[in-house]
Amino acid sequence: MKNILFAISLLLSSSVFAQEIEDKYAEDVKSIDAIITAYYDVVSGSSSDPWNFERDNYIHSKDAVITRLDENGKAESHTLEAEYIPVGLSPKEDFYEKEIKRIVNQYGNIAQVWSAFEIRTDPKIESNTRGLNSVQLHFENGRWYIDSWTCEMETEKNLLVTDFLKNE
Repeated sequence: MKNILFAISLLLSSSVFAQEIEDKYAEDVKSIDAIITAYYDVVSGSSSDPWNFERDNYIHSKDAVITRLDENGKAESHTLEAEYIPVGLSPKEDFYEKEIKRIVNQYGNIAQVWSAFEIRTDPKIESNTRGLNSVQLHFENGRWYIDSWTCEMETEKNLLVTDFLKNE
């Protein structure tokens, strides 16, 4: 009987905890603009700010995939959990991804977001370190989820952000 009561209390506490997380981050997932803003907020902050893995996990779908292209265009993909391993092991530094342009294409419950950004060590100082994110999302149960994102950094040989900023 004690085991049954323990199991029931564990289930109830986890559902209460899940509801608290939903309430805490509900505004982050109500629109495409809100979830992309949350996406940049999660990765940005000073070295004294704690990592917000809970919020990051909430805005992504369960099996989200992250892909980065290196300077040669070679892709490396992994899960969101794998993304946390090096982040959690490294000392946190001042790091800000500042979005500089966004293009959204939405059809029904799916969306594609192109988002150019700068990487800064001070949120007020512009940088020449830029990249482009391709973010795929879906809408389900009254909220948006990030299913995957692919990132490529701009280089002297590949001016993808410069080209993207020219494109209207």
